[in-house]
Amino acid sequence: MIAWLRVGFVAVVLTTMTLLLWPLQSLAMARSWDLARRLPHLWHVVACAVTGLRVTVVGQPSPDHPLLIAANHQSWADIMVLGRVMPLSFIAKAEVRDWPAFGLLARLQRTVFVERGDRRRTAVQADAIAERLNQGDVMVLFAEGTTSDGNEVLPFKTALFGAAQAALRNARTHAVRVQPVSIAYTSAHGVPLGRFFRPLAAWPGDVPLGPHLLAFLREGAIEAEVTFGEPLLFDAASDRKRIARTAEERVRRMLVASLRGHRCPRNLGAGENETALRLAHGGDAGDIDI
Repeated sequence: MIAWLRVGFVAVVLTTMTLLLWPLQSLAMARSWDLARRLPHLWHVVACAVTGLRVTVVGQPSPDHPLLIAANHQSWADIMVLGRVMPLSFIAKAEVRDWPAFGLLARLQRTVFVERGDRRRTAVQADAIAERLNQGDVMVLFAEGTTSDGNEVLPFKTALFGAAQAALRNARTHAVRVQPVSIAYTSAHGVPLGRFFRPLAAWPGDVPLGPHLLAFLREGAIEAEVTFGEPLLFDAASDRKRIARTAEERVRRMLVASLRGHRCPRNLGAGENETALRLAHGGDAGDIDI
């Protein structure tokens, strides 16, 4: 009974807040006010609070722009988790635009919608993302292109990393920062989720959304850890595929560190941090069963 009361409370609060902020956000978007970046952040702060989603941040976002965040993707909850941390916008598959409720929220978040399967539009879509980067927006690319079960990082798709190249062509900048970021769902009510129970938070694509959403909200008190890695410098001499592979490997190592409870004191990048991580795990992070 208490769990269902929690679901009802969350639904009332988020619906009311959305209806109140919708007109103001629409006006801010139409007028290109900076408020359009900040209102979605406020929404996610409240949303995480009422759903009981607790977010711990390791490291920090790059202060240098343009900034493209390359993150792993496990759940619809990733939007709330990252949106809670800082003002930003997302890159999402085109069909999200028409989803009930979620589509409206995505549009109000100023999401860039892309057709991932249409290679003919890749350059146009990269240019659209690049324009937002050059306007000062922090853009989040879920580079796996789909959701995982939360226990691993799937191979990164490289096509939309071309947005960094496009940003270089179309702006007075010599470099774009590509920052690897990992999202890990670590516990519920203070108890580690483990490999078997992590899909309570993670939402693989073959799981129906409605039942998963209700189960998540009924549970409450789920903890997520967001780790910001060392930004990668993308300049005129950079290779898009190499940047993507490097970001993928760093996100994978950071996810392992979060799931095993090993936090690095500084942003995870090359050198001593990776060495410390391997020693903490007793070997190669990629070989650990989480």
